[in-house]
Amino acid sequence: MKTKALIARGDAKSYGVAFETIDTADWPEGDVTIRVSHSGVNYKDGLAMTGRAPIIRSFPIVLGIDLAGEVVEAAGRFKTGDKVIVNGWGLSETRWGAYSELVRMPASIVQPLPVGLTGEQAAQIGTAGYTAMLCVMALTGHGLQPGRDAVLVTGASGGVGSVAVSLLARAGFHVIALSGRAEQEGFLRDLGAAEVLGRDAISAGGRPMAKERWAGVVDVVGGQVLADAIAQCRYDGIIAACGMAGGGGLQSTVYPFILRGVTLRGVDSVNVPMARRETAWETLARDLDPALLAALSVTRSFGDLPQIGLDLLEGRLKGRVAVAL
Repeated sequence: MKTKALIARGDAKSYGVAFETIDTADWPEGDVTIRVSHSGVNYKDGLAMTGRAPIIRSFPIVLGIDLAGEVVEAAGRFKTGDKVIVNGWGLSETRWGAYSELVRMPASIVQPLPVGLTGEQAAQIGTAGYTAMLCVMALTGHGLQPGRDAVLVTGASGGVGSVAVSLLARAGFHVIALSGRAEQEGFLRDLGAAEVLGRDAISAGGRPMAKERWAGVVDVVGGQVLADAIAQCRYDGIIAACGMAGGGGLQSTVYPFILRGVTLRGVDSVNVPMARRETAWETLARDLDPALLAALSVTRSFGDLPQIGLDLLEGRLKGRVAVAL
C-alpha cells in the first residue's frame, strides 16, 4: 500500500527531510498496519526535522514520535477497526515513526486509544502531554497533596509545561508557572496558574540552597533553571526533570539532597513499561479538561510539518500542536 511520509535521508552529520511516497512493504518492522488520523509535534520532533540536535540515530527514517489511528491489518491483541495510539519506543530515533498516512508497528508497542479520547485529542496531548502526566504521577507518588503543596512548572507555556499546569491546577495544587515569555501570562492563568513568574524571579544567585518556596517541580528546561529550582525546593520535596531545553548541564551540590532530603527524579517517556504507560493515558482521559485541552491546542495540516518544527524551536508557538494526516 502506498503512503505519503516525511522522511529523513542522509547521515548523522548531514541529512535532508522531505515528503515522499513509499510502500508499507518498505517498513523495516511491524505486524500491525495503522491508518494514521493524527500525530503531534513535540520538541524532539522539531529538533529532528531541523537537524538542530542528534535525535536521529538510524537512516533513512520516517519522522514523528506519536500517532493516533485505526488498525487496518491486525496482529496480536488487535483487530481491524481498533482505535489505537503509539508514542515513544524509539520512534523517529531508531524506529520508523508517525509522520506517514499508513504505518507498520510491532503489536508490542501499540496500545488502545483510551476511552473518552478522540484520535485528535490524543495527538493534541501527544508525547508532551503524556510526559507531563508522568511527571504529575511522580509528584503525587512522592506524597505531594493538592490544597497543601505548591508546584513550580518551568517552560510553562510549552507543550509539556502547559499540560502540567492544567493537570496540577485542576487537581488543586498551587501552581507557579515559569515562562520566559511575558506575553503568555494570560494564557497560563487561564490554564489555572496561581502565579506566573519570569526566569529572573526564581534565581537563587548561584547558591546551592536558598529559601524554600515549593514542594515540587516539573522541569523541562534543565541547566541553571533546574539548579535554581533545586536550591529552593522544600524539605522532602521532589523535582521531576524531563527536559533540557535550556541545556544539559547542572551546576549544583549534594547539599539540597542531603540536608533537605530533596529528590531529583528523572522522567523518561520513551521506554516506559506498558502498564504505567496505559495508566498515564487513562488518567489523562479522565482528568484533563477537554475544554482546556481545546484551549491550549491547535490542529494543523500534514504539509505544514517542517514549518511547525521550526516555529516550535524558535518560540513562536504555545501549547500543543496536532497534525491531521
